[in-house]
Amino acid sequence: MAADKDPAFTLPRGATGFFRPKDGPLPHTDQRTFRAALYAAAREARGRVGDVEEQTYPRTFHTATVIEDTGEWVILCHAYHPWIAFAREHRAWYTEEFLTPPPWAHAFADLGFAVLDRAQLTLSLSDLDTSVLTQGEWRAIRLYGITTLGGVLFNAWD
Repeated sequence: MAADKDPAFTLPRGATGFFRPKDGPLPHTDQRTFRAALYAAAREARGRVGDVEEQTYPRTFHTATVIEDTGEWVILCHAYHPWIAFAREHRAWYTEEFLTPPPWAHAFADLGFAVLDRAQLTLSLSDLDTSVLTQGEWRAIRLYGITTLGGVLFNAWD
């Protein structure tokens, strides 16, 4: 007899960036804390902070770069929940283009962020608790062909 499978990740309200006015405003990730973590990470990497770009509609995330001897890391910070992901290049949205976090990623966790790894971000939506998603969110997910957690979190749907 197979046991019921617990979802690997529960999507909270605001994960997709969509909101309904009747539900009230979405939470916001604190920009100052993100910047503090970013500079701490750059110091830990013995590198420097490159570009920092705040989230603008319709994107659901802020981006920044840390430049170290081995190259440049793109850091994605969800605008509504304290989630961090890593990628190799800037994109308007992401589906599966995530990297394993570097050793210095703990600088984000030390300041309260959840550092999501590639395995989590490429989880299938069928492995998640998606019960909070609205019909409108599911419509966008289907329209854009999103199949992964990372695709839901780091998007630029309109």
